[in-house]
Amino acid sequence: MPTYEYVCKDCGHALSIEQRMTDPRLVDCPACGQPGLERQLAAGGFALKGSGWYQTDFKGGSKAASSASSEPATPPCAGGSCACH
Repeated sequence: MPTYEYVCKDCGHALSIEQRMTDPRLVDCPACGQPGLERQLAAGGFALKGSGWYQTDFKGGSKAASSASSEPATPPCAGGSCACH
């Protein structure tokens, strides 16, 4: 069920409530009792649950990052054994 945000234009009371999309909008404010509730535009949210694409495809990171860790920390000529110094 979607969560809707309401704000009372009379007293400023704000509330969030889960409603079906077919339920009528709330009108009466639970704080002041006046018919001043207005539904606000709110950002929708979602949660990834279970063992879906995130678990199987992206959780472990990219393969390029794992190959970078196998490279030596210092270049081969850092010991002074080549003519670049």
